[in-house]
Amino acid sequence: MSPFQVERMGLIMEPLAGEANEVEGVLNPAAVRGKDGQLYLFPRLVGAGNYSRIGIARVLFDPSGDPVDVERMGVALAPEAEYELRQGGGGCEDPRVTYLEPLDHYVMTYTALSSQGPRIAIAVSDDLFHWRRLGLARFHAYKGLSFDGIDDKDASIFPALIASHVGQPAVAMIHRPLFPGTRPEEKADPRAPKPEAEHLENIWISYHHITERQDGRRSHQFIGRHKLAAPVAPWEQLKIGGGPPPMMCRHGWLMVYHGVHEIAPAENGRPKLCYCAGAMVLSPEHPTKILYRSPEPVMFPETPLELHGTVDAVVFPTGLDRRDDLNDPDRFDVYYGMADSRIGVARLRVPAKLPLG
Repeated sequence: MSPFQVERMGLIMEPLAGEANEVEGVLNPAAVRGKDGQLYLFPRLVGAGNYSRIGIARVLFDPSGDPVDVERMGVALAPEAEYELRQGGGGCEDPRVTYLEPLDHYVMTYTALSSQGPRIAIAVSDDLFHWRRLGLARFHAYKGLSFDGIDDKDASIFPALIASHVGQPAVAMIHRPLFPGTRPEEKADPRAPKPEAEHLENIWISYHHITERQDGRRSHQFIGRHKLAAPVAPWEQLKIGGGPPPMMCRHGWLMVYHGVHEIAPAENGRPKLCYCAGAMVLSPEHPTKILYRSPEPVMFPETPLELHGTVDAVVFPTGLDRRDDLNDPDRFDVYYGMADSRIGVARLRVPAKLPLG
């Protein structure tokens, strides 16, 4: 049994009848506290043709402090940049939002879907309502391994500057490149060629040193990286990837992440997959060191809304809220996609002690 206890609080958001932007789903939200103390969600709103926008919603709480509903507040980002558009559509998908305190602004990482495939895009805001695009994240090669032209997803930013590979304070990003052969569908297919290098399978931490270019603009290159975690347990054998931005708990940086495994043989050429959530705790001083990693999922699809939807059997965590407002810093509310169709919320409790080893 996991020492991280999880209790579901239920559905928090689903497609609104008659809303064209939501006809194919509302899912995978970022969650962040505003400077006004309110909690805001940034859900992926899916319109016809898998055309995704990033919405804004304010979370509403009952008298005991549990989230029970949302107030929709419009759209934060809709596809308009070249890297967000493709013939017949495009997408701004699966955002994560961090308040980066040293820079005093909010940073959104999201998946930009163009004809080139999914890439990590970055936007910034001072107030959560007005966002300025910075463009696509760029990555230098790592030991001869090029990241150019590689699909990349599940990105989030630490809320504090982290010591980089050269010991300097840096903006640190969690992300998961999808190198050829490492998609869950490819790994489940016995006919598909398997990747040969073990470092292709990892969640990575990459670093950006804040510098000014000669033209006065900031560079957005990530120049160093660390291989954080590869699939280990059976429940994550086909893929692991990041979830919400890491958040400090009593033991270190809490990282709720997702894992994928196969639950039934392929039908019509596609395997039946299951997406679960796990927990890692990273060292507070050196977050490249894993202090704890859950051997079993802390959440797996088990309710009807998680088992059946646009994509069946999916629990996909993307938002995390530490309940300091209730004077309960060991309580974290997890906002997650349910079967790629709607949004649920669960209460996660951090244990007083972590298991040794």
